[in-house]
Amino acid sequence: MITILAGGTGSIKIIRGLASCNSNLSIISNIGDNFWFNGLYVCPDIDTCIYGLAGILDKNRGWGIKNDTFYYLNVLKVLGEESWFQIGDKDLVTHIIRTKMLSKGFSLSEIVRWIAFHQYNIQNSIIPASNVHIETRIVTNKGDMNIQEFWVKNKAKPKVLDIYYKNSEQVKCNKDALRILRSSDIIILAPANPVSSIGPILSLTQIKKELIKQRDKVIAISPIIGKKAISGPARKYLKAKGIESSCYGIAKFYSQFISKMVIDHTDANFSNEIVKMGISTFETNILMNNAKEEKRLAKFILKVMNCC
Repeated sequence: MITILAGGTGSIKIIRGLASCNSNLSIISNIGDNFWFNGLYVCPDIDTCIYGLAGILDKNRGWGIKNDTFYYLNVLKVLGEESWFQIGDKDLVTHIIRTKMLSKGFSLSEIVRWIAFHQYNIQNSIIPASNVHIETRIVTNKGDMNIQEFWVKNKAKPKVLDIYYKNSEQVKCNKDALRILRSSDIIILAPANPVSSIGPILSLTQIKKELIKQRDKVIAISPIIGKKAISGPARKYLKAKGIESSCYGIAKFYSQFISKMVIDHTDANFSNEIVKMGISTFETNILMNNAKEEKRLAKFILKVMNCC
């Protein structure tokens, strides 16, 4: 069994690649960017995973459903309501169903399972890191705001002073996530933002402790090439948390619970320093610009972990 910790638009690429190579794949999804918008509970990372595996993801934007329309959003704008978060009309249905099911007492896990399997026939398990709401908050020079307000509404322009995960210390992780981690042969940390996409999952103490126990099975894929993030505002977040923007910095941040790391072949100069931390490195091209490259990187990881 393969389990991947994932979040953000970059994760779905390697998820698709792994799913094409191995059907026994489970995804533990970030929930830190979940938020309420116009009375609807929106789960961007979970939905990106569902849409990506269902083959309906808008790959140009990296989220939402392809060929969607935005009549709902345009009417909201005309009426003077909040319209800064880009929810398409097809995408809207997912949020309505989720919110309705939450109001009836269903857990987030049950809702995700129902939407993924019954609506899209997805065979892979998609597991929210917790069934209780936690929220990634960005402390900026313009105030404390939800990550979506920072990234989408304010276009990541404010200066980032700190990042924290509201409510995570009081929240228990999803028991299914722990069960999956304990029974996995391989655990992969997706090439996602370590602070905003993987960080909220790690903020759940039980999951972090389990990863430490399973360290020999854990491999991370660097989300950084050189000093630049492959996508998103990672450098701002890393700087705010005092993490060096390089594969070495990411390795150091993850060093408690990873034993292996895949880095870009252009970052070979970092290998020796990473190895000194007790982390084996494997070098290849980590960019995934199409399905062929997604599958190539997935096969590389499985080979490293002696699974193909």
